[in-house]
Amino acid sequence: MANIIKIDNAVLKRRARAEKKRKVEFKSKRKFYLIVCEGEKTEPNYFGSLKTSLPKGVLELTNIDIDGTGKNTLSIIEEAKKLRNKYEEKYLRKIDKVWAVFDKDSFPARNFNNAINKGENSRPKVNCAWTNEAFELWYLLHFNYYNTGISRQQYQKLIEKEINKVTNRTDFKYEKNSKEMFSILNRYGSQENAIKNADKLENLYFDRSFSNHNPCTKVHKLINELNELSEKYAAQQQV
Repeated sequence: MANIIKIDNAVLKRRARAEKKRKVEFKSKRKFYLIVCEGEKTEPNYFGSLKTSLPKGVLELTNIDIDGTGKNTLSIIEEAKKLRNKYEEKYLRKIDKVWAVFDKDSFPARNFNNAINKGENSRPKVNCAWTNEAFELWYLLHFNYYNTGISRQQYQKLIEKEINKVTNRTDFKYEKNSKEMFSILNRYGSQENAIKNADKLENLYFDRSFSNHNPCTKVHKLINELNELSEKYAAQQQV
């Protein structure tokens, strides 16, 4: 018959205090992200799907709120600042990172450049995950490296071509506000390749005339940060 070892109450209390302290410290390390999108559906749908795809435990570490503003490029930074204040009041703590997601599209070059500079010079900083010409460039980079500036309409046709090719179909039609694009890209494309291709594009340009950086996207910077949060959580679980 095995001996039953009784643990002293003082030891149990110390362990309980240590566990409570660990939980408090873990909670204090939670990161709060706010992603503010210029578009009302395309980008919020994509990042909303990305949020739900993160491992369950990451949501204990990270709170990500996505707002689709419908604002133009010039006003997106001011909107991000207002929303930062709104969410800080909501959570009663500071937002760790704010990201503004917007496109060049047909907006004047001056407005586009000013928005990026305004975000970088804001205190606290508003990080900019901008794309020139359109957000669909990020989708395309999941399949191939594209370094020629084209219109939004051409992006859509190329997305259809890439997905039809990899799925052996001819009937796929890209829907701009689809809630399925994140899962489609993960299933048939490669986020890893998209990050590499975006990084390769970024390294083509050395000046700060961002409106001339076409094609180019900084979306991969935000994606990398979110992936790092997932990896950090996974590492904590192994300790």
